Parts: sequence; C-alpha cells; structure tokens
Amino acid sequence: MPSPQRITALVQGGSVSTDADAVVPWWSFAKTVLAGAALALVAEQRLRLDAPLRGRPFTLRQLLQHRAGLRCYGTLAAYHAAVAAGEAPWQAEAMLRQVDADTLAYAPGQGWGYSNIGYLLVRTLVEELTGAALGPALERLVFGPLGISGVTVAQAPEDLDATAWGNARRYHPGWVYHGLLVGPPGSAALLLHRLLGTDFLPSELVAAMQLAHPLGGAIPGRPWQTAGYGLGLMIGQGEPAGTYIGHTGGGPGSASAVYALAGNGTEGPSRRTAAAFAAVDDPGLVEAQAMRIAAGGSVREG
Repeated sequence: MPSPQRITALVQGGSVSTDADAVVPWWSFAKTVLAGAALALVAEQRLRLDAPLRGRPFTLRQLLQHRAGLRCYGTLAAYHAAVAAGEAPWQAEAMLRQVDADTLAYAPGQGWGYSNIGYLLVRTLVEELTGAALGPALERLVFGPLGISGVTVAQAPEDLDATAWGNARRYHPGWVYHGLLVGPPGSAALLLHRLLGTDFLPSELVAAMQLAHPLGGAIPGRPWQTAGYGLGLMIGQGEPAGTYIGHTGGGPGSASAVYALAGNGTEGPSRRTAAAFAAVDDPGLVEAQAMRIAAGGSVREG
C-alpha cells in the first residue's frame, strides 16, 4: 500500500494507473477546470476571449491569465486570521469590499498578479451563462464531455471529512471562492490529459491555453527553472528537464500538482500526464513528484 502521505496517478495512452482510490482536494487545479468551462462557452459563441466583459475593463483572456489587474484576498491578514480561527467564510460581497476589488492594481494587460478573485468572476460567468450552480455547470461543460466522473464541489466542512486526510482543522471549503473540487487523483490527471489531447476544444483554443505569459526564472525550493502562465495553466521548464503544463494547488493540510510533459514527441493521447497529492504544506514536493512521473518515472517510486 502507498504511504497515506502521498497519492499519485499516471495517464498514458488509454490507461490510468493510480496507487489509491481515495478522494482528494484538487485546490487550485480547479482553475484549469474553470478555464476549460469558460473556453467551452467561447466555443459555443456565448463568450468572447478578447472582448471586454460586460461592465468590466478587462477581457476573458486577461482574467484567465491573471492579467486583469485584480487583487487577491490571499494578501489580507484578516482573511488568514479568520481561516486560522475556524470562522465561517465571509459573504463574497464582503470579501470583495475588504480587498477593494473594484480598484485595479494595474491596467488590464499591463502586469501579472495571481488572483483568486479573478477566478471567482470566472465561476460567476459560468454559473450565469449556464443558469446552473457550479457543480451542474461543470458537469455539462467539462466533466460530461471529457468522460470524467467522481468529482464534486465541496460546500461544507463535512464534505472534506471523507477525503484522504480528513479535515482535522475543520476548514470550510467556502473560503475557496472559485470552488473547491474534490475527486480521485486519476480523474484529475485524466481531465488534463483529455483537455489538452482531444478535440474537446477547437485547436485554436487549446493553443491559446498553452500560450504562456513569462514570469521569470527558477523558483527556490520548487522544481521550476522558468515559469509562465497560460489560460488556467502553469507552464514552464522543470526538472527532470522538459516543459510542464498543468496546475499546482494547496490548502490547509494538503497540496496538489497535475502536470503533463510537453514537447517530447508524444503529444496528444500518447503524452504522459501525472497527478500527485500529499498531506504536506509544501507545493514543491508534489510538483517534483508529478513532474518526475510525467517524465517517465513510476507512480510507485520514492
């Protein structure tokens, strides 16, 4: 049996290998899922990628790439104190007021700043245009078309009790304003694999997802040699040497990393896509594990 501290999965060709059947929090890998949903609406011609959103000075592309100028509630000391104290999440409107979300940090397209608020707006767009709550909306737009099962939206602390490492801290998933998805590690890897390697989206939208805005060089303590961000995707040079595409996430009690290795002559269905989840607070550890597996390592190795 694998260590309960680490759960991994690999997708290659038509098969999924995983060392556990546990359900795990996906944390910010939900941003990749939300980007897929928004781009599915672009494909349906219900959204436009490069037109200003209604009542907003930024475009969907800028929103998905964290280039809209929006701030992030993760910078608020009051937010961290409330989470640590086990308080119930603030109403979204109160959170937006606290972070002064209507005042942009920079002009859209003129900077970069990771923003969970931006993805709260993406969630709101998806729910409004589908007329459904997040779970059913993602089922129609992403999970159903990609053949992904077993994924739900956690809405209360009890929804995290049955996940791999439980919820000893009684964390409320409502603090993840863009939505906290929970599901099997194999489903996360399979979703990224099919998102990038099938005709779920038109080829030009898949290419747009993978066009990275460069963010700089090596990140201390993490396996990145260069870093960039596409549309709902973290992209850069990693170790073992190669270009990795996917997303990292983390929250109280665990971290997640779901990555595909690009540019190795095995694009599309033959590409290796790996997911790693662990009961650690260090995202670099799960990134290194996912990248090693995606580059050819076994899910069973150390």
